[in-house]
Amino acid sequence: MAVLDLDAALAALDRLVAIAESDTGQSRRVANFLLAWWNAGDCGGFDLTNLWMLDRAIAEDILTVMWLIAVKHEYPSAYGRGPQFQELVAAWRPGLVAPREADRG
Repeated sequence: MAVLDLDAALAALDRLVAIAESDTGQSRRVANFLLAWWNAGDCGGFDLTNLWMLDRAIAEDILTVMWLIAVKHEYPSAYGRGPQFQELVAAWRPGLVAPREADRG
């Protein structure tokens, strides 16, 4: 297998986060992948057949990030992406986010 290019993997991760921050069918699938890495137990898993429904460049970025995950054994917070992933949880899994005191009325 190829050697991990960390800079390329982090660039792929940033592209995926940007996609997941929007609201399309591909965004939902990318968010599902990223959130499965963040916390599959709470956020759900990722159906690998979703790769069939993504543009090739997006699927390649997912595979690059999968390689990062496999080689480094780290969560997104290890790369300074924790706050972005917390925002993804709030956007895509709002039921997992505790309401703020001000929102409780």
